[in-house]
Amino acid sequence: MQPGTATPESLLTPTQARDLLHRHGLTPSRALGQNFVVDPNTVRRIARLAGVGPGDHVVEVGAGLGALTLALAETGASVTTIEADQYLLPALAEVLEDRPVRLIGADVRTVDWEDVLRGSDTWALVANLPYNLATPIVLDVLAEVPRVRRLLVMVQREVGERLAAPAGSRTYGIPSVLVALRARAEVVGRVSPEVFLPKPRVESALVRIERLDAPATDADPEVLVELVRKAFGHRRKMLRRSLDGRVTEEQFAAAGIASDTRPEQLDIEAWGRLAEAVTG
Repeated sequence: MQPGTATPESLLTPTQARDLLHRHGLTPSRALGQNFVVDPNTVRRIARLAGVGPGDHVVEVGAGLGALTLALAETGASVTTIEADQYLLPALAEVLEDRPVRLIGADVRTVDWEDVLRGSDTWALVANLPYNLATPIVLDVLAEVPRVRRLLVMVQREVGERLAAPAGSRTYGIPSVLVALRARAEVVGRVSPEVFLPKPRVESALVRIERLDAPATDADPEVLVELVRKAFGHRRKMLRRSLDGRVTEEQFAAAGIASDTRPEQLDIEAWGRLAEAVTG
């Protein structure tokens, strides 16, 4: 076994991670947002908060050097991991050698989810997501991959707060509404920059997202999303101004919403009523 590879009794340590990168001639890519988590206690904590174990099917997005992958496999869950960086794959394959993990070299934004999720109707997604892609990945999975029933993601703290923000809060915005349409989200932990290689300049958050059995509203999701994006594009304006030409005073009244309300004051039920009033 190579000196940079985690043993069956251990997880990947910072020293092993640095040696692995050196032997494979790799450096973390800023363009890909690569900050590898390399602390055994942290990855075990993430696996614990994800609540996965024997009998569960887990898909990981962005395996990196495999530290979190090893912790997920350690729980006894069936693990499939996706990594887009082709240069990382040989190092990752070395770390995962002889582990019961399915490794897919692909970009999660273009992956064939039917192929990835074969073998079970119910999956958990666990990931240390690149900061620049975290929100679209979460929203796309919620909108398009219903077999993923719950998520535990590590993201930039500000991103995590937006994903889980309630109506009326300072961080409530488009991601908050679109998550609430299909799921319940909460920040369940913070992660220090010290556990990453290299260290990011920001704190990270752990966000648990549980998919609802049905959307929070029966409104047409395309109309709802359109209204939300248009309104929050001018979040300081009253809705009568930001949605001028799209929503009439009669439609505001039918939805039970004052037209001088600002978008951050509407919860998902109110957005649903407004979308239903618009579609008539």
